[in-house]
Amino acid sequence: MRDRRHAEIAGGGFTGLTLAAALAQRGWSVRVHERAAEIRAFGAGIWLWENGVRVLNAIGAADEALTGCTEAPDWRSWDRHGRLIDSIAFGRPYSRVFCLPREQLLQAILNTARRAGAEIVTGSKAVAARPGGELLTADGTSHPADLVCAADGVNSMVRDSLDLVARRHSHIDGAIRLLVPHVASDYDERESIRIKEWWRGSRRVLYTPCNRDVFYICLTMPARDKEAAAVPVRKEVWRRSFPHLESIIARFGEEGRYDRFVTTHLKRWGQGRVAVLGDAAHSMSPGLGQGCGTSIVNALALANMLEEDADIPTVLRRWEARQRPLAEHTQRWSRITWPLIPWPAWCARAYYNLPVGASWIARQRRRPSEHIVYGTEDMALWMPPEGALEVTPHGQRGVT
Repeated sequence: MRDRRHAEIAGGGFTGLTLAAALAQRGWSVRVHERAAEIRAFGAGIWLWENGVRVLNAIGAADEALTGCTEAPDWRSWDRHGRLIDSIAFGRPYSRVFCLPREQLLQAILNTARRAGAEIVTGSKAVAARPGGELLTADGTSHPADLVCAADGVNSMVRDSLDLVARRHSHIDGAIRLLVPHVASDYDERESIRIKEWWRGSRRVLYTPCNRDVFYICLTMPARDKEAAAVPVRKEVWRRSFPHLESIIARFGEEGRYDRFVTTHLKRWGQGRVAVLGDAAHSMSPGLGQGCGTSIVNALALANMLEEDADIPTVLRRWEARQRPLAEHTQRWSRITWPLIPWPAWCARAYYNLPVGASWIARQRRRPSEHIVYGTEDMALWMPPEGALEVTPHGQRGVT
């Protein structure tokens, strides 16, 4: 007989590993099943708002994940003529935004989970779950557990085995994401820590500094725009649309991948002793940059709520009732913000700068980042360790 509660988790991404770390730190035995041969993230950047930073701080991964990464002061979007479309200011206490390489974030959470004692099994494909508390893997093994978690992504087989999907919406667009080397060019040195976006028709280029070595590029376009969506990136196509970004486009490598955006809604976030988390439960378009943040917030909230009651099915129902409204608010406002890609720039500019209601819209967009994660109400803001290297406004090394 086990002397402590046990969890089987499908998916070794940000969500599954965050939950694994949090549960293991609370005395659970935890096993994570990752279908790939190794735990790794594809080469791109990721935004993490204050709500996500609080999660990393709570599990002890913030220093490793964030030290040396860029804290952005604002976001600015321009049209093809250099006219401002939208601007958003970031900052303390609740609206900080960090950008970092996805691999750096994943490794920090993975290391935290391992230090806490979580078992990580690679090459183990989870295919189904049973509500009574069993995770089934492709090799035919049944793994009994007090808690089973499906954190295996937007196309989750574990979730689908329980017939939980209410609806899925494939958006008209998607993105190619990649990391690009930083060099001391005239362009990069100007305001190099700002997040910038340029529009031309239905194509966009998003530029986000990560650290002194690389910055993150996200190219978005409708799925029907085949030449812009091609991977490897067709540099001549993007140069034609954005000639003033020649020095950046020239540095695009052969890597990168195209992903179509999908929004997922479930009938419920689990069944019996099975919980569904992350993109498997609430994938969304990137309009608010909150896909990862929302997922790891829900993972930590679940771990904290499980501390309060031994009846796991009851906790899962309470957890969903508490977390789902904000997750659906985030999905909704991500979608409200993001469909502007087919709009002309003048229309988007008018929307973002409405004389009436603009402050209300801004509050709706900020609400996820200002959310205090359940169980972290008394936690102080994370700050870089004393003496840590940070990125200065000119991309050089500085000491705090």
